[in-house]
Amino acid sequence: MSIQNNVKTGIRNPFEIVQKQCEECAGLLNLSPDVYELIRFPMRELHVSIPVRMDDGMIKVFKGFRVQYNDALGPTKGGIRFHPEETIDTVRALAAWMTWKCSLLNLPLGGAKGGVVCNPREMSLGELERLSRGYVEQVWQFIGPDRDIPAPDVYTTPQVMAWMMDEYSRRVGKNQFGVITGKPLLLGGAAGRNIATARGGIYVIEEAAAEIGLNLNNATMVVQGYGNVGYHAAALAHELLGCKIIAVSDRKGGIYRKKGLDPRLVYEYKQTHGSVVGFPDTEPITNGELFELEADILCPSALENVITAENAAKIKARLIAELANGPTTPEADEILSEKGIHILPDILCNAGGVTVSYFEMVQNFNMYYWDEAEVFERLQRKMTAAYRAVLQTAQKYKVNMRKAAYMVALNRLAEAMKLRGWA
Repeated sequence: MSIQNNVKTGIRNPFEIVQKQCEECAGLLNLSPDVYELIRFPMRELHVSIPVRMDDGMIKVFKGFRVQYNDALGPTKGGIRFHPEETIDTVRALAAWMTWKCSLLNLPLGGAKGGVVCNPREMSLGELERLSRGYVEQVWQFIGPDRDIPAPDVYTTPQVMAWMMDEYSRRVGKNQFGVITGKPLLLGGAAGRNIATARGGIYVIEEAAAEIGLNLNNATMVVQGYGNVGYHAAALAHELLGCKIIAVSDRKGGIYRKKGLDPRLVYEYKQTHGSVVGFPDTEPITNGELFELEADILCPSALENVITAENAAKIKARLIAELANGPTTPEADEILSEKGIHILPDILCNAGGVTVSYFEMVQNFNMYYWDEAEVFERLQRKMTAAYRAVLQTAQKYKVNMRKAAYMVALNRLAEAMKLRGWA
């Protein structure tokens, strides 16, 4: 199966990357052709047009998607992105990764993803609310607490989730808090959900560091992508593990300080100035230069395809924790594996978000809510169990951690489809 490059941008099509990863792991697992055919493509996808009256009185039509990739293990689950460069292939890839992620974490859920092509930075609060409600107006018949449960993702927030939950509830004529996760606490959200992705990543970083003999106290870390996930990963690594954060970056550039940064002060600066760039007493660096720094841990925490064949050989980190979805291309993955870098693949490392979203669903169904300590205790058990399953598979089959993670996930999914008589 060939993988085509996007000629215009030089960035790979993420869904073709997913298909290549599937093909490789299906071969390693000796999956039957029938099972392989069932996991190559989404089960269903919805394309919608969302008319929104803008503040200037004009109607603007936004393009939206919802992809339900596979529901063999249970109702589908996955976030909704608001992004100006969203594409259906990105949404397909993210829905597939969510499917593998839920399977890997042994959750009774399938995978889905949604997206709207828009630039929320250029929209007012009122326009965002109308867009959020308009999206639900178009997809509400295809989602539900026991069918498909959306969640926040890039540029969507608990407030956006609250609007979407409210719109769905109005459509069905009753409160349905469980239709959406990532909601505000007052509306059935889960304690700790805002830092769950980062917290889950920290748990597997601890496991991996013990495996490779890396002392985390004063270990150096660099974080590419200083949004919600990247910031909280940096802050938790610094405060809980004793790591020294020496560089962080966002879409406008990065900063470096050899003696270390205070993650919270940097984030406060970004909130005020719109970027980490310019933070006092630091050296400016590019996003590309950040990957080449001497550091123990590298955390790509933004979007897809940032570690490529062009920069993989220059990476010096001992441990890569993929808090973003799909940050590494297949060629880069091979280079990093040959270099002996221990990789925590995305479907493992950033699965804390969907795991706590699942916890939120459970609490919504029971109408009984756990405190943050209980949420994190349950999350740690799930994340460490998944890490150990992946590590054991990697050692047994002598493959890298990414292939091992896919093998665990796809094997469970294949077994579920066989038991249901699909293949």
